[in-house]
Amino acid sequence: MILRPIVIYFVLVLFLVASMLVVSYVLGQRHRDRATNSPYESGILSEGSARVRLSAKFYLMAMFFVVFDLEAVFIFAWAVAASEVGWAGYWEMVVFVGILVAALAYLWRLGALDWNPKQQRRGEKEEAPCNPGSLNPAHRES
Repeated sequence: MILRPIVIYFVLVLFLVASMLVVSYVLGQRHRDRATNSPYESGILSEGSARVRLSAKFYLMAMFFVVFDLEAVFIFAWAVAASEVGWAGYWEMVVFVGILVAALAYLWRLGALDWNPKQQRRGEKEEAPCNPGSLNPAHRES
């Protein structure tokens, strides 16, 4: 049977994991101090809630970083194999980098990279501020 070594390995892994869990349960400390369930970060007591609402711009920047950092992986792979792919690979990389530069220019022009836009862009209307006391956004102050 060709699967016998895999089955034996799987059984041994399950036995090892189960035995480690049982040993840690039997030998582990059990104490119920007041500070046991409180969060602890580098010797500093926490203040407030851990559920902090971050601006969507942080997530947007993270996505931009992933997209534009991934290009470095492709460029590195191309650089390693540059002599083997020849001119066809070179022109493909030029097109790839050109598309990424065009995407970056588009995002820049769109204002997605601006943290604090200082001026209104052309073609956008300025909205009247919403009355904070009103729950209905249709009722705006003049």
